[in-house]
Amino acid sequence: MNENRLWEALDAHMPAARELRRTLHRVPEVSGKEAGTRDTVLKHLDGVVDPESVMHLAGTGAVCRVGGSGPAVGLRAELDALPVVEETEASWRSENLGAMHACGHDVHMAALVAVMSAVRDAGAPWPALAVLQPREETYPSGAEDIADSGVLTDQQCGAMIGTHVQSTLDAGHVSCTPGGVNAAADEFHMTIRGTPGHAAYPHLTNDSLFAASQVVVGLQSVVSRLVDPMSPAVLGVSSFAAGEAANVVPGEATVSGTLRSLDERTRQQLRQKVCDIANGIAEVHGCTADVRITAGEPVLFNDPAVTESAHEVLVNRGFSVVEDMRSLGADDFAFYAESLPSLMLFVGTGTSESLHSSTFLPDDDDLRNVARAMMAGYIGAGGILSA
Repeated sequence: MNENRLWEALDAHMPAARELRRTLHRVPEVSGKEAGTRDTVLKHLDGVVDPESVMHLAGTGAVCRVGGSGPAVGLRAELDALPVVEETEASWRSENLGAMHACGHDVHMAALVAVMSAVRDAGAPWPALAVLQPREETYPSGAEDIADSGVLTDQQCGAMIGTHVQSTLDAGHVSCTPGGVNAAADEFHMTIRGTPGHAAYPHLTNDSLFAASQVVVGLQSVVSRLVDPMSPAVLGVSSFAAGEAANVVPGEATVSGTLRSLDERTRQQLRQKVCDIANGIAEVHGCTADVRITAGEPVLFNDPAVTESAHEVLVNRGFSVVEDMRSLGADDFAFYAESLPSLMLFVGTGTSESLHSSTFLPDDDDLRNVARAMMAGYIGAGGILSA
């Protein structure tokens, strides 16, 4: 396999990728409404992929393949934009008021088309499967739907590669870290119910608001006192609501928040402690607690062998590689990694504007770096599959 052919072909497709990125950025579509975006990407893959391999799935998603039979390397790009009003000055800024590619998904899609095109031009040393995924930014997860559909097995997908822009990394730097790199993300929603009454007669009530406030305080002990300090975790209370009138003790209060962890043991511990603390404190105050845990993404686990193989390619291509970057953010790419050797590469933009900001706008160099990182992942995974 002549690896240089892949890189030369990729460079040749970058001008078209830049134009596609601008096209996609102008007409963003939010989660669950990405049919137009999907069709635009598929149009640019027409003549690249096997037309018989194109399959619509997960509502507004699709998969398609280049390179014939045999184990394929899956390449994921997210289709959805965010419900954000863009505030950049780009001539190609969003024309859909209230929607913006503020998380770099336009960059990821354009990079994917460039890589798939280069793979085709270079004779597809390993088959590649483009996974055009809807609903990364919301639930239900598009990745979970695709992973559960069986299509990856049917398409002989042997490994999955994802790339994501990351503003906290310097431009031109790529993280290539084995093991858990993004957190499992669950939500908790609880209702504390007591006995309402007149605020002048608190002894005749069971104050749900006071009980819920003590639950919030009690939850602060979970990470600081009950979780192994060597296991990263977050328990964040994000919402608290109770009562409407100044002279009424409310009958119920609601509390919700997020649970983040990088291993399954801590994940289960967080879930259990939230329930235990809520029920115990509510009972002390004569109230009841109804606690619901909503499971989100699992831990995103980078396969060590694929990571090592891609790392070598990245270094050989002159990237500055960050070898130990982990965060308690979450990405539903983790659903692919539950059943397939997978690798998520984070590509630095070095911008002061953060992801999901109304002014976040990666530049053309960032697009090229994302495409090159995706190609490195493809080559690294392909080498493992053919070993």
